[in-house]
Amino acid sequence: MDRDVDPQAFEAAPGCRDEGAAVRTHPHGTQRPGPLRRPVRARPLPGQARTRDRTVTRPPLDPDVPPHTTEVRPTHPEVSVFFAQYYLDCLSHASYMIADEKTGKAVVVDPRRDVTEYLADADAHGFTIVGVINTHFHADFIAGHLEMAARTGAWMGYGRKAETEYPIRKFADGERVSLGDVTLEIMETPGHTPESISVLVYEKADDETAYGVLTGDALFIGDVGRPDLLASLGVTADELGRMLYDSVQRKLMSLPDKVRVFPAHGAGSACGKNLSTQRQSTIGEQRATNYACAPMSEEDFLAVVTAGQPPAPAYFVFDATQNRKERELYDPSSGMRPLSAAEFLARRDAGAVVVDARSPQDFGTGHLRGAINVPADGRFAEQAGTVVSPGREIVVIAPQNREEEIVTRLARIGLDQVTGYLRDPESALGEMADEVAPASRLTADQLRTALQGENPPLVIDVRSCSEREAGFIEGSEHIALNELPGQVGELPRDRALVVHCAGGHRSSIAASVLRHHGFEDVSDVLGGYGAWAVLTAPAHA
Repeated sequence: MDRDVDPQAFEAAPGCRDEGAAVRTHPHGTQRPGPLRRPVRARPLPGQARTRDRTVTRPPLDPDVPPHTTEVRPTHPEVSVFFAQYYLDCLSHASYMIADEKTGKAVVVDPRRDVTEYLADADAHGFTIVGVINTHFHADFIAGHLEMAARTGAWMGYGRKAETEYPIRKFADGERVSLGDVTLEIMETPGHTPESISVLVYEKADDETAYGVLTGDALFIGDVGRPDLLASLGVTADELGRMLYDSVQRKLMSLPDKVRVFPAHGAGSACGKNLSTQRQSTIGEQRATNYACAPMSEEDFLAVVTAGQPPAPAYFVFDATQNRKERELYDPSSGMRPLSAAEFLARRDAGAVVVDARSPQDFGTGHLRGAINVPADGRFAEQAGTVVSPGREIVVIAPQNREEEIVTRLARIGLDQVTGYLRDPESALGEMADEVAPASRLTADQLRTALQGENPPLVIDVRSCSEREAGFIEGSEHIALNELPGQVGELPRDRALVVHCAGGHRSSIAASVLRHHGFEDVSDVLGGYGAWAVLTAPAHA
């Protein structure tokens, strides 16, 4: 499935669930894991029902079965290995905790910045988190290694090529970390980044075959990590692509078929172009089904892996750089100050960006002038990072009682300068009536009529390249949402602009960005290209 297709694919609203391995419902768009001694296939768990784009949890039939938890026996019944996957829908991000239940020693791999969940699970199981491993310098989120080390005293580990401002443990290829019987082994797998590593998990140190491999962003389910994200940081995409070829084709594909694969990202992530909705697989399955794992020459690999990559969100370079730095620790109370209508307007007038996380429908009914609409029930963090520059002061308008969630999700990608949120938005917007305006939203039929008029609008298609290849409105200009903030200066201000995406989510973001930059005659299309395609489809007898 294409990562840009509306409506808000791959992210469930808080309190709902996607299918996946051993997870419990948790607020703020995350999913909380239970202990997983062997993984299960990515399918709805007992007590769940599939909906169109997410899995909704129902009470289990057996009242003695804990809800939302999956457990099966380990390969060695006498071995107590704890393996948990934490999946964050908003960023399609998977992190892991591996522990030896006999010794109580645990390691967390690729943690997010709000680390309370890992600490709570470790405490519940009597584990001591002794180490944190980042498989690479992540570009799509701020990792939680510093927060974890500050809370637990754990060491921080990377591949040997990593250079940081803070003390780290550098791992060489083949180096092992013993947790007791449970053993981790480092495999250097550069290509997505120069320092990238994968982590083999052994239930027993003398096992010939690993239980699984945490591949970071080297190997995904159905794809591989893109080699172009760090091309601006001193390494060319060609150099990284050749490293990735060796890592995937010669190293990871040399592992036995039955080794389980646990990547750091899933469908929807901009770290690749064809990621599966499955959250785990095996080396054998990837060898058989992953286009990048098929035998091929290095040149063919470079061509197929680099082709068709979507533009990366603007904040990626910032986050990759921040993850090398000795930055400030995450403060969950930061930005949680409620603001009155007068205080909110004062912050906006002083230069703060207003991020309105309400739905496009509510935003369209009435919004504060200059506000940028990034709906919470979508890929909120990534899309906010696309349209709001790091370092800018932010004030938030959130759906009722979701203020903490919105501030947390902004902080996960390094948008820390939130100075407050609007208290009771519905009432407050009423107090600011002179500063509130509706957003123009056209039906597909209204757009068709406008295009037939004497002064037709300029239609801007903010979908991805792959979406546009499947069909487009004749005469429209293509500017993907990720590229729009950098191209607003090239658009005409003396002509009406109409923005569309696939279904009306990204177009609301894009139209609000244009209004934020002073464009006065801007509309977006209700139902997006999907509605247009239905309207203009040839009639069948």
